[in-house]
Formats: sequence, C-alpha cells, structure tokens
Amino acid sequence: MTQLLTEEEIQQKASHLPNWTVEASTLKCTRKFKDFIQAIEFVNKLVEPAESAQHHPDIEISYNKVNISLTTHDAGGLTQKDFDLAKVISEIN
Repeated sequence: MTQLLTEEEIQQKASHLPNWTVEASTLKCTRKFKDFIQAIEFVNKLVEPAESAQHHPDIEISYNKVNISLTTHDAGGLTQKDFDLAKVISEIN
C-alpha cells in the first residue's frame, strides 16, 4: 500500500502545483476550455497517463469546465501518486 503523506509534505508538494488546491484529503483542479468538445478532448488525454500510473482521477464535466479530484482511496488520503499524476495532468493542454 502507498504511504499517506504528512500535512507538511502535502503543503510542500502542493506549493509546486499552481492551479491545484488541497481540500480535506483531496487534490483538486478545475480546467476551463472554449467549449464542450475541447473539454472532452482534454479528458480523453487523461486516459493514458492515468492507466499507466494505475491511478484514476475523479472527473466531473460541466460543459466547458473539467473538475479533477485526486486522492488515493485505498490509502485513505493523499499520497505521492496523487502529486505525480497532478503534475502530469498540469502539463496536458
């Protein structure tokens, strides 16, 4: 099982991820696009990195907005896996 991060580790790692916030035991980001089609294209780009990492974000789509939430469910909170995937997602256009 992946080890939970301490509050101090979470804050330190979160400081290197602009546009992401920590809410309770979840790392969150909202991306806004021109329209629904671009939002869906972005979500489709998340499939490969999530599958490769065997770590899947919770995703909500509302027209041109995509809300992404990361937490390591089996560990019960935030782990390095969440921050690694967040970094990859941040680099996707």
